[in-house]
Amino acid sequence: MDLLATTSAVAVSSYALLSTIYKSAQALYAQPAINSSLQHNLGRSEVVLPSVDVIVPCFNEDPITLAECLESLASQDYTGKLQVYVVDDGSANRDLVAPVHKIYANDPRFSIILLANNVGKRKAQIAAIRSSSGDLVLNVDSDTILAADVVTKLVLKMHDPQTGAAMGQLIASNRSQTWLTRLIDMEYWLACNEERAAQARFGAVMCCCGPCAMYRRSALALLLDQYEAQFFRGKPSDFGEDRHLTILMLKAGFRTEYVSDAIAATVVPDRLGPYLRQQLRWARSTFRDTFLALRLLPELDGYLTLDVIGQNLGPLLLALSSLAALAQLLMAGSVPWWTVLTIAAMTMVRCSVAAIRARELRFLGFSLHTPINIFLLLPLKAYALCTLSNSDWLSRKVANVPADGEKQSVILHPNAGRSAASKWEMSSISRKARVSQSPSSLTATKSVCGSDRSTACK
Repeated sequence: MDLLATTSAVAVSSYALLSTIYKSAQALYAQPAINSSLQHNLGRSEVVLPSVDVIVPCFNEDPITLAECLESLASQDYTGKLQVYVVDDGSANRDLVAPVHKIYANDPRFSIILLANNVGKRKAQIAAIRSSSGDLVLNVDSDTILAADVVTKLVLKMHDPQTGAAMGQLIASNRSQTWLTRLIDMEYWLACNEERAAQARFGAVMCCCGPCAMYRRSALALLLDQYEAQFFRGKPSDFGEDRHLTILMLKAGFRTEYVSDAIAATVVPDRLGPYLRQQLRWARSTFRDTFLALRLLPELDGYLTLDVIGQNLGPLLLALSSLAALAQLLMAGSVPWWTVLTIAAMTMVRCSVAAIRARELRFLGFSLHTPINIFLLLPLKAYALCTLSNSDWLSRKVANVPADGEKQSVILHPNAGRSAASKWEMSSISRKARVSQSPSSLTATKSVCGSDRSTACK
């Protein structure tokens, strides 16, 4: 029994030490950098703005959600050439989204691509990329709404020819729906404004998240075949496309960046089951690309090595200490106070730092994520590691499809989604370009779907 107590104490102490070093370095490097003077020059007439192609892959999307997404793209304030490619990936509810397609059918900025069969998100993206010719490519998920200045701000970051990709900040559009969506929204803020912001200080964001990520076409041209032909143990890999493409960009020598004031709101799971399925898919994706990322570390700043160690060894130490503590409790009947108090202290310190940086007390509630992590997410990651060959999306099910003989109609106003886009425009005007500003100043849009369709922030 003493062995269990010692194992738990040593593991949790090692976890606390590693987390303290890692999170301290992360907080230091995640401080917002000074904005480039290029921002003041972007609007000058002599500046030639690059053309931008926006790719929106859709599969069984809710028509109202899709309408709001496309309206936010139509309302972008970008003064350069903007072309939007909506790729319907063989949706079974195509009749329901047809009215949305019709709204933009006569808009010269929009092209609707209807694929006969479902080929997967990655191949749907590639089909549109190969059909377009813009200087920059912006991937946007069909359940995501962009602030009016997102394209402009991402283009600004892409001014450096060494930058191959850039992502915006993600928030949950349905944050106020349930306790889980509130928790996920805080999780996204931390992932963006701690993890990605620190990585961006060295030009090496490890995953430019799918809902809002811009790429340089000349870089994509070099990597598209590799991106399309990703296999794992002889099977095509169709999920985790954003992480894999980001790693390929870094491997090719390009910088990957994060733009904190390019705000995108995406629908997140509102129930525990869909959330866990999403996390399982992301865990498999992360494990698959970890070994590819390890090869890059000698070429990158030393902080990135600490980042990889912190993200992979930290959970392992936490799992080991938790298992030993649980065994001590069950077999010896003694409470592992050192383990419990250490984990609680680390949790409260992290949540307090987040609350101070975000200037919102609600981040103290993120402490709820710790028991979810220990009792649900850590076992799920262990299962993901044992089932890496499984490429099932776990969520790409037929949705909103009428039964045989049943008829449904969707009537959309030509300005569908206009109110949401207008709120976003107002919030983006008042928002300061600071990572530390409160996320609550952004207007979250109405939730229209609680299904597990989000692919944000792996």
